[in-house]
Amino acid sequence: MPADASSVASSAASLDTDPLRSREPLSAAEFLAIADHTLLAPGTTPDELDGFLRSAAELGVARVCVSPSLLPAHAHGREIVTVVGFPSGVHHAAIKAAEAERAVADGAAEIDMVVNRALVREAAASGEWSAVTAEIAAVRAACPGRVLKVIIESAALSDAQIVGTCRAAEAAGADFVKTSTGFDPAGGASVHAVRLMAQTVGGRLGVKASGGIRTAAAVRELWAAGATRFGVSGTAAILAEWDASEPSGAGSGGAGADGAQLSTSAY
Repeated sequence: MPADASSVASSAASLDTDPLRSREPLSAAEFLAIADHTLLAPGTTPDELDGFLRSAAELGVARVCVSPSLLPAHAHGREIVTVVGFPSGVHHAAIKAAEAERAVADGAAEIDMVVNRALVREAAASGEWSAVTAEIAAVRAACPGRVLKVIIESAALSDAQIVGTCRAAEAAGADFVKTSTGFDPAGGASVHAVRLMAQTVGGRLGVKASGGIRTAAAVRELWAAGATRFGVSGTAAILAEWDASEPSGAGSGGAGADGAQLSTSAY
C-alpha cells in the first residue's frame, strides 16, 4: 500500500538524484506500436468514428482511443482503448466500474480511468491512501484480463501527490499510470511528471504520456524521460516530421524544460 505522506514526499524529492538510465532512440515504427491514436472529441458521430478508424489502419497504429458511447464499432483491425470517469474523474467508483464493465462488453481491450482528484488531495494531506486504492481496485475488478491505465492529471498535482497516486495505482493492480486527459486547463504531459512517474513505478507499470503531444521532438523527450505509451491525436503530423525533426535535446518543438507543460488541448 502507498506509504505515509513523509515517505511520499521523500520519494518525490529523490527525482534529481536518481535519474533513469538513458534509453535507445525511438523509431517511427516503434512509436506506432506504442501510440494510442486518439479521438475523444465530444459530438463525434459513428460515421466520423468509422472514418477515423479507417485512417488509423492506414497509418499503421496498433490502437485507437475513442469514447465509450461510440462502442461497439468495427475496429478495422485496431485494438480499442476507451475511457471511464472521463474527463473529470468525479464519478462514484461504482459508476466507473459499471462503465468499464460495459466497455469491455462492447469490445474495449484497454480501459483508461480518471482518478478522483479530491480523493488524491485528501490522501496526500492525511497520509491515508486506501480510498484512492479502493476506487482504482473497483475498476480493476470490473475489467479482468484487460489493460487498465489510471489517468492522474499530473499537471494539477504536486510531486508528492503524483508519487502517492502512482503507488495507489500499483497497489490496486493497474497496468499503467497516465499523465493527463488532455481536457484539463492545468495542462498536459511534461518531462518532469513522466520522469517522476517512471521512477515511482520502476518498470512494474507502464507510463502513458498524453495531453498536448504534437511533435516528434516532444515524443522523443517524453520517451527519454520514461514514457512507454503515448496518447496522441496528431499522429499523422508527428510521423510526417519524424525524420526531419531534430533529435531529443535540440530544444525545438518538444516538451520543453523539465517542468514545462505541453500545450493544453484534447490530446
